Amino acid sequence: RMEASCLELALEGERLCKSGDFKAGAAFFEAAVQVGTEDLKTLSAIYSQLGNAYFYLKEYSKALEYHKHDLTLARTIGDRIGEAKASGNLGNTLKILGQFDEAVVCCQRHLDISQEQGDKVGEARALYNIGNVYHAKGKHLSWNMAQDPGYLPQEVKETLQKASEYYERNLSLVKELGDRAAQGRAYGNLGNTQYLLGNFSEAIAFHKERLAIAKEFGDKAAERRAYSNLGNAHIFLGRFDISAEYYKKTLQLSRQLKDQAVEAQACYSLGNTYTLLQDYERAIEYHLKHLVIAQELGDRVGEGRACWSLGNAYVSLGSHEQALHFARKHLEISQEIGDRNGELTAQVNMAQLKSALGLGPGDQDGGTAQHYSGYEAQGARPKRLQRNSMDSLDLLKFPSEKVSKDVWPQRLSIRFNTSLCLCINRMQKKEGTGCPSAGWLSKPSAVQKLLQGPKKINRTPSDEECFFDLLSKFQSNRMDDQRCPLEECPSEAAEAAATPVPALEERISQSSLMASPQTEEFFDLIASSQSRRLDDQRANVGNLPGLRITHNNLGHLRVEGDAQEPGDEFFNMLMKCQSSRIDDQRCAPPDSIPRGPTMPDEDFFSLIQRVQAKRMDEQRVDLASA
Repeated sequence: RMEASCLELALEGERLCKSGDFKAGAAFFEAAVQVGTEDLKTLSAIYSQLGNAYFYLKEYSKALEYHKHDLTLARTIGDRIGEAKASGNLGNTLKILGQFDEAVVCCQRHLDISQEQGDKVGEARALYNIGNVYHAKGKHLSWNMAQDPGYLPQEVKETLQKASEYYERNLSLVKELGDRAAQGRAYGNLGNTQYLLGNFSEAIAFHKERLAIAKEFGDKAAERRAYSNLGNAHIFLGRFDISAEYYKKTLQLSRQLKDQAVEAQACYSLGNTYTLLQDYERAIEYHLKHLVIAQELGDRVGEGRACWSLGNAYVSLGSHEQALHFARKHLEISQEIGDRNGELTAQVNMAQLKSALGLGPGDQDGGTAQHYSGYEAQGARPKRLQRNSMDSLDLLKFPSEKVSKDVWPQRLSIRFNTSLCLCINRMQKKEGTGCPSAGWLSKPSAVQKLLQGPKKINRTPSDEECFFDLLSKFQSNRMDDQRCPLEECPSEAAEAAATPVPALEERISQSSLMASPQTEEFFDLIASSQSRRLDDQRANVGNLPGLRITHNNLGHLRVEGDAQEPGDEFFNMLMKCQSSRIDDQRCAPPDSIPRGPTMPDEDFFSLIQRVQAKRMDEQRVDLASA
């Protein structure tokens, strides 16, 4: 009855996950694990389904835990296909967590086993997963380096080229299998990688293939993504009117799908496209729509970017008052979200607009603020007060020229000699000789000699060296005081006290000869303790949750589990992954540009501005040198 109960719970969890209710499905799978089973195949399937459920719930740590259990159990019972699937699931989870090198190792394991078993479907999935890992890594690197498409460092370019190679191998295999849906996914990802590499014509060709397959299956979401990607690629080819048509189709589909964030992204892209087409009235229309949706969704990043775009459009129309209002809002939002680049840009824009309007730095645009009073109520921050920075300057008293010439050398001399005396006194106390010079500084003659300046003190050039020798000796004694003394028997301690201290070379040679037996014992202890720690970290099938070990499955766990011995290649990959763990633990720098839900991942308008700036620099005339 317990076995039937576990299986029933697992089947109900699978049904709920297929219907899209992953939270309830995960609860039923957890209940099945609590009941437990002795059927190893059933438990492996539960682990796999439970890991996938937590993956879709974005609880990646739990997903990783159960996929690891699935991999351990599959290797233990000798299930090669199950091991391949578990490795692929682990790779996908590690990719989401940003552990790209470990993800590649797991996906490569999936590929190797699938090829070994002749599993073409598994091989195609593994090729797609490896390409996906390299694709995600390339995007991650390009975002951190803030590079434009086509202007990539060598590391990013090689990573994206690897992604494209694996996608092409996947496309060839799924064509052989006749899987049209998989072909559509491959075409879309090939288009995205070629776009990042700057090959915009090739990207357009791939995205058109993706669009055709999406229409064939009636996949509106995939169709919307294809239209958006086609618009982005045409922007960089200078075909702004074609991009506008694709973005309009994107906007139409996003409204059909009732996705407000994607609708706002389409409005933002259309506004920037019409800015490039110099149709500023229509650009303002779409940017205002983006601004309204950003306010409804509480996206302050998107709201600030909309204000920046509106300010630029109003400047192009010559409406400087409206432009100044949105520049001020852009500054306030940038200060709120910590966007330093946006804050500096807004300050420059406000200074230029005030100069064009004939306003001073402290003047306010009262008429414009009243005209947009409804928008002013949307979370504006109080403005910072100007500091009167020169009012209290006279409070700072600088030393006169006489003081700086005469008194400062005397003070330095006093500090040097006082430190020397204190060091000597402390050394004498340490050696038990008392402090005969305790009242030395109280003598008027000594103080007068010190106050006469460095020229009046007769010092040899080696005084400083003596001082630093005393200081280093004193510091070494302090370090010796903090050392942990070794336990010695009274006879050995007395013998050591009676023996004179040998020279440094003699001590080194004696220590290397005499301490060797103890050193070997010490390293033996370390080796044994480390081996015990390694044994504690080994996977133990007895610790797998939900596994009820019986006489029926005990033989499978022992015999088939012992037959699986990892090879040298596995350990080489493991060492490579371990070497990257230190890099994974480093603190990543903050994003240079904050991201919001209503902002597209590819903010091509800012990219276009940087590209145009490069073109302007290339057209400058170098002045001939004299």
